[in-house]
Amino acid sequence: MYRYDEFDHDFVRARVSEFTDQVDRRLAGEITEDQFRPLRLMNGVYLQLHAYMLRIAIPYGTLNSRQLRMLAHIARTYDKGYGHFTTRQNLQFHWPALSDVPAILKDLASVEMHCIQTSGNCIRNVTADHFAGAAADEFADPRPYAEILRQWSSLHPEFSYLPRKFKIAVTGANRDRAAIQTHDIGLHLKKNERGELGFSVYVGGGLGRTPMVAKKIRDFLPEQDLLSYTTAILRVYNLYGRRDNKYKARIKILVHETGAEEFARQVEAEWADLKNTELTLPRSDIEAIQAYFAPPELPARPEGDETIKLARLDSRDFSEWLDQNVITHRHPDYAALTISLKGIGETPGDVSDGQMDAIADLAERYAFDEIRVSHEQNLILPHVARADLRAIYDRLVEIGLATANSNLITDIISCPGLDYCALANARSISVAQDISRRFASLERQRDIGELKLKISGCINACGHHHVGHIGILGVEKKGAELYQVTLGGSGDENTSVGEIIGRGFGPGEITDAIETIVETYLVVRRDESEKFLDTYRRVGQAPFKEALYGSEAKAA
Repeated sequence: MYRYDEFDHDFVRARVSEFTDQVDRRLAGEITEDQFRPLRLMNGVYLQLHAYMLRIAIPYGTLNSRQLRMLAHIARTYDKGYGHFTTRQNLQFHWPALSDVPAILKDLASVEMHCIQTSGNCIRNVTADHFAGAAADEFADPRPYAEILRQWSSLHPEFSYLPRKFKIAVTGANRDRAAIQTHDIGLHLKKNERGELGFSVYVGGGLGRTPMVAKKIRDFLPEQDLLSYTTAILRVYNLYGRRDNKYKARIKILVHETGAEEFARQVEAEWADLKNTELTLPRSDIEAIQAYFAPPELPARPEGDETIKLARLDSRDFSEWLDQNVITHRHPDYAALTISLKGIGETPGDVSDGQMDAIADLAERYAFDEIRVSHEQNLILPHVARADLRAIYDRLVEIGLATANSNLITDIISCPGLDYCALANARSISVAQDISRRFASLERQRDIGELKLKISGCINACGHHHVGHIGILGVEKKGAELYQVTLGGSGDENTSVGEIIGRGFGPGEITDAIETIVETYLVVRRDESEKFLDTYRRVGQAPFKEALYGSEAKAA
């Protein structure tokens, strides 16, 4: 993983010193909250319902054990003993005192972490496939390019005050595990017919109150042109993006109103003056960054197959976890595994300080000191010997993180909702917990098969409900919480926005409604191999509306 150079260290230390002075002046009453607001947002400090919230950047979702232990230390010392992993591969602390934030930032800087550009109208944390560098289906590791974008975008003087926040994601496999088409810029790393690396470039994706799927504006961009072309896109956006209405300020609105073809023409015209300039990436610079992400040397461990065979016979629970949470690695003796942060009835994405310490120990002992954060709010050990899987599983059981539900209905993405967020209209966590308990049976979950359920507590869609196979949106109606349901969304290489199925449901009805949808799917699917999303795309809304609304659906 990338290690700071001296410039990085000086840069982060200077920001900590600067913000410490700003906090001191706020606490002394020398500046008002209105004056302080843009300063704190530049450093990842939000004001939520009950307290300040601190958002910590985890670039492209990669951590080492030292960094995870520091997050555990901060949770213990300055918060309430836990952290919350987000859909941007970041971590949030929901209860820090403002007076403690400078000390937290200093602790983070000591392990090469910070909170810069986790808020504000700037280029946010660049995200990537959480199985990068390990997945068997990968063309190339996307993280070096995400790191190049991070270095280029940090405090970029031209793009620090964009019309609105800006998000970039990169993936390097046919299977899109980074949801690139829901981003302002999505980059799909690929090879052309000559075997050269480059990118398909997507622009104008995003969720929120106006969900849109990104449009491909270039099929192949040579890797050396990454920064010049990205600059061209941002210049067009910075020039023409709306600043008079924040609800229409994202680049997706500009692309939609301009038209993808015309927008692409404008970008190409801007790029004509930028390519073959100092923004062109020298091959030596690309290779220097790639060297930081060289995969670990993986010694042969051929005993893995026999070890797993015996362990399966010994433990049905281990066998089920292995089938659900472990994927094929590019090395036949190794695997990548998901540590689910979606225990039955628990808060999605939350992890305690003790659990963080234990995972850091596992990474150090068994996973070449590397941990990933997924945009699905789970943690990943990307390089583990198959022979060690049973030992890892047994330790996960001890710390309460051995839930075998990756990609199943209880692997729910959920925003914090009205329990924390000042923008929320409805609770998300309690709904996720109720649904999780209703579908607690692993046998039932596996019969249902792959089903991505996502919940947001307001239209800002931090829970990505628009691209859930089943999406739930909490709204407020006449002073009460109400939950809309969408069906048919997807955030993979075939991205689609879910369709609203009908009227909403109250807090006491929503779990029953989800069960009705699931039971309808089990009836209308062709066979056990047809996944929920495939069934919905085949049969459409009609059977689900009929099951949910009966005579209302017929009348409509």
